[in-house]
Amino acid sequence: MGYYKNCSSFEISLKTSKKHKSALKENEGISPPEITDAFAITKIQKKRQTQPSIEALVEGIFNQNITALSRAITLVESKNANHLEKANQIIKACLPKANNSLRIGITGVPGVGKSTFIEALGKHLTGIGKKVAVLAVDPSSSLTKGSILGDKTRMEDLVNDQNAYIRPSASGDTLGGVARKTRETIILCEAAGFDTIIIETVGVGQSETAVHSMVDFFLLLKLAGAGDELQGIKRGIIEMADAIVINKADGDTIKPAKLAKVEFSRALHLYPEKDSKWTPKVSLCSALKNEGIVSVWDMILEYEKQTKENKFFTTKRSSQNQFWLLQTIEDRLKSNFFEKSIVKSELSKQLKLIEEHKTTPFAAAEYLLNL
Repeated sequence: MGYYKNCSSFEISLKTSKKHKSALKENEGISPPEITDAFAITKIQKKRQTQPSIEALVEGIFNQNITALSRAITLVESKNANHLEKANQIIKACLPKANNSLRIGITGVPGVGKSTFIEALGKHLTGIGKKVAVLAVDPSSSLTKGSILGDKTRMEDLVNDQNAYIRPSASGDTLGGVARKTRETIILCEAAGFDTIIIETVGVGQSETAVHSMVDFFLLLKLAGAGDELQGIKRGIIEMADAIVINKADGDTIKPAKLAKVEFSRALHLYPEKDSKWTPKVSLCSALKNEGIVSVWDMILEYEKQTKENKFFTTKRSSQNQFWLLQTIEDRLKSNFFEKSIVKSELSKQLKLIEEHKTTPFAAAEYLLNL
């Protein structure tokens, strides 16, 4: 008791209790819920990262599975070398069921109502039993390389249609602002059973040329009273158009729309006859009020019938394939050239010499190509 000699009875009781295990001590048990959740999350992430096989994607596309189609298109658009190899195998497997659709290109300046028009046309087509795929190309920022991809939000009714598929893609830095793999995406959509493919362009000028080289029918949307009647002629876009549709022809704009129709009709007569023997037509419509959409579709069907009868339809597609073969070779050569380490190092040196006026761009290019 010498140890407790100078302690009070309370202190003695407290010190004595410390010799025994406290009832408040936490016993070891199962792992905390946080660890279990983390394990589950990791398991889910691994499951999501598992890519389906090429055979499974192809089978899914043939069975009109939208998820499989979207995954395949993602592989096609990817810049990853492994994805490119898989994408090529998928495209090759889909080729036998492709080339059975009508491809329509739609262009026009921003604000002309392309998305509203496409939705109105798409709803009409699904209403008559067609399956419609819309490949909408959104412009990419030259600074951030980003893209809004907002076409699905602008086509709320069509995006919920079971017989329609909308795929927005960033234009990137490729030819004319058209998505790098739009051609291959068309093949996948055709293999998935879509009989009408609509391609919406950025509407910034050069993109029209690229879209024209991959569609059967090229439609130009215009606005009445926008002062661009002659500008359209200058740019040469009218020369490529198979039809000009003046949108938003309703209310107070009906009269100027009719005047614009006369002006464009006169302008079309200035151009030589097309190889297709088709005479481009001018039509009025109001996509917002769903007026004139049926007549536009009838005009497209008339074009299809005429060009198939005179064999131009097939001839045009053949020439388009040749064009894109050469274009793909050029793109691949360009990509391979700039990926070479010696070119990367010497390019910066040549750029500096040009900046210091010690060489010319042409001499620098010759030097780099000779490497």
